Amino acid sequence: MLPSRRFLPSTSLLVAFESVSRTGSVTAAARELDLTQSAVSRQIKALEEQLGVELFLRERQTVRLTLAGDAYAREIREALRRISSASLNLRANPHGGTLNLAILPTFGTRWLAPRLGRFLTANPGVTINLVTRLSPFDFRLDSIDAAIHFGHPHWPGAELTFLMSERTVPACSPEFRSRHAISTAQDLLDVPLLHLTTRPDAWERWFADNGVNFQTVHGMLFDQFATAAQAAMAGLGVALLPTFLIYDELKRGDLIAAVDREMESSERYYLAYPTERADYAPLEAFRRWIVREAAI
Repeated sequence: MLPSRRFLPSTSLLVAFESVSRTGSVTAAARELDLTQSAVSRQIKALEEQLGVELFLRERQTVRLTLAGDAYAREIREALRRISSASLNLRANPHGGTLNLAILPTFGTRWLAPRLGRFLTANPGVTINLVTRLSPFDFRLDSIDAAIHFGHPHWPGAELTFLMSERTVPACSPEFRSRHAISTAQDLLDVPLLHLTTRPDAWERWFADNGVNFQTVHGMLFDQFATAAQAAMAGLGVALLPTFLIYDELKRGDLIAAVDREMESSERYYLAYPTERADYAPLEAFRRWIVREAAI
């Protein structure tokens, strides 16, 4: 249920306010909106009178946001962005539906993108927009319908559908393994190791699973699998990488297992989505499709 009409200012007033708050100038806002300065000033005044709150401090020929105005500007800017995005999506796909999907970078480029054509062919009325998110977020504050989640089955305010498990392998270039004469899990303590910032304890768990005693594990840090894989191929060290994300590199021989000791991750891949969007037709279609793809 929408709030009282008196708390819903017209879009023209909000657009004028957002422009002045962003540019810090009535003159610049007037130029941006193709209006006169007096027209913009009247819109700001009308908005303040409707809200009963002073949004700007007037100082000679300049304006400056009040504390209340600054907080309001942040909210309004995001609201206008979402309205603009929704309108653009509708214009681009007036007869179907739009699914805004948050993806993990390497999962999206290596696993999802090559398969996505099959979904779009089977669902010609659906448009998918992809954005990158590295960690869980609040669906209520973002215009995202669903997200690919890697971790434990917990996301506050969201439902989770299981997609797949994951196995990782210590991977490096053939030249690197030969140069360091790696033959056992113990040998990896003596070579450079490549770490993912999102999985800071992965190597510790791998060594523990393989019965290797260690004090500390050091090495280079990467924020994405793709860059860690490139570094491993370049001979910079050994990286713990999901086998399904480096399938092509392993097949070509650009990467090989430093030692043949795979480890199953304790976390899993899930499709996360807010409960109230569960019946949204594009999301339903995508959920059915990606579950089937993940099972292949």
